[in-house]
Amino acid sequence: MPRLWWQTGVIYHVYPRSFQDTDGDGVGDLDGVTARLDYLAWLGVDAVWIGPFYPSPGADFGYDVADYCDVDPLFGDLAAFDRLVAAAHARDLRVVVDWIPNHTSSEHPWFVESRAGRESATRDWYVWRDPRPDGSPPNNWLSAFGGPAWTLDERTGQYYLHSFLPEQPDLDWRHPALRAAMFDVLRFWLDRGVDGFRVDVANHVLKDPAFRDNPPHPAPSGGHKPTAPYDRQRHVHDRDQPDAIDLYREVRALVDGHEPGRERVLLGETFLAHDLDAWASYFGTDEGGLASGGAERGGADSGGAALHLPLNFGLLGTAWTAPALRAHVEAVEAAVPAWGWPSYVLGSHDERRLVGRLGPEKARQAAVLLLALRGTPTLYAGDEIGTPDVNVPPDRIRDPAALRTGIAGLGRDAGRTPMAWDGTPSAGFSSAPPEALWLPLHDGHEAINVEAEASDPDSMLSLYRRLLALRRARPALHAGSVRVLDGVPADVFAWERRAGDDRALAVLCLSRAGRTVEVGAGWRRAVSTHHAEPADVGPTLALAPWEGAVLVPSA
Repeated sequence: MPRLWWQTGVIYHVYPRSFQDTDGDGVGDLDGVTARLDYLAWLGVDAVWIGPFYPSPGADFGYDVADYCDVDPLFGDLAAFDRLVAAAHARDLRVVVDWIPNHTSSEHPWFVESRAGRESATRDWYVWRDPRPDGSPPNNWLSAFGGPAWTLDERTGQYYLHSFLPEQPDLDWRHPALRAAMFDVLRFWLDRGVDGFRVDVANHVLKDPAFRDNPPHPAPSGGHKPTAPYDRQRHVHDRDQPDAIDLYREVRALVDGHEPGRERVLLGETFLAHDLDAWASYFGTDEGGLASGGAERGGADSGGAALHLPLNFGLLGTAWTAPALRAHVEAVEAAVPAWGWPSYVLGSHDERRLVGRLGPEKARQAAVLLLALRGTPTLYAGDEIGTPDVNVPPDRIRDPAALRTGIAGLGRDAGRTPMAWDGTPSAGFSSAPPEALWLPLHDGHEAINVEAEASDPDSMLSLYRRLLALRRARPALHAGSVRVLDGVPADVFAWERRAGDDRALAVLCLSRAGRTVEVGAGWRRAVSTHHAEPADVGPTLALAPWEGAVLVPSA
């Protein structure tokens, strides 16, 4: 069965504040994304996912939405968005936008009306509960950004729920009118030509109807981030409710059926690396889906299918060793149902930079891993040039996760700094001076930028371009099966991709020492982290320390 664009393609994630500023205010905008579409086409990606650009007070930089059906003047207007979509489609690039269903801004008209009184028309569009007899919050649920997940509205005498900031009240998806209004939001953007949605905190929508306390976590951990009070609970009642899958079946049916014959995608932000079975449940069930030739092939019948691509963040917390990487990939492959399709994420606007987490050598290997595994990769803007973390001075910290928790390491500013296009003082990002940019540039941007790396065959950018071109050209890499290889050294991770007669091998040497791998005769090293030029190899492959390579048949 032919694969669809969201299976074979690479999705490039743009944080619009940090991509390109066209009006000189130090903040990126939609016209800036449009101005850089030729770069994306040159790079070789297939779709651009654009972070939130909706009207917002900015308490969480756009994830506190005040109007789902407009553009914040900071980023432009609806005409600018329409120009972006048209320009992207003219270059065969798809456009995916954020949809934020768990919460709105406290300044959204729906919530303003909701908190006006207990009898207001939209009161039940949000989660309101009476205090406990002693006046304390209804239960022990915590906000991911620190403190209780409940804020008392003294005028009406009830608490409202906010899984994140108090300025981000949670919506009640069990209310039919709210559900209808949010489905209209999806239709609004589908009518404007978007090719899909990335569903923000997809596993947070819907809560336990009985509002039971969360139990304590016996072994609290923040995973790959510092442990916070939020991690000291098992979040069994404030997220991942069984009927969330039913909700996403409805969303899937709406998206697939809106314009039958057009391939659209739902990406779900599901942080469930600790429980891959729970993660895989967001695919839904096949009934009428991929294996049956339903909506994924252009029809309107989605059956029991839910999200097309629940995003897999497991590699973020996986140790950079051959056994750990192998174990994660094999676990993902085992968890993905027959009608599903894997995905892998190594960088995002919520994480430290890939180079900052792994170091330059391993970050080059990460490019091979991301683009040679089976599944849909998302590539975060700036990772392809090796943008490092930025040590943001205290007076320039913007992220509420850092400001409100006070926990070092939870802040996200380090991974949200502006894209470096050239070596000028403001890196070609803006005409504003460096001190006026919304976040500071990374050190060394004079050399770590698109212009400098585009002409350097050994640069990180050139490596990504070669990998993207190879992935697009070889069916084995963009559509084929995967088989992890045995019989390699203990600190080597190797896998085969195959689609029909097309084959490819990917090999990572996860060691400070070089390794030799038996690959057999008849191979060509098409892309390597350590060699800019292809070369025939075999029957053995000599790998340098921390080298990653992709091999294809030499004939």
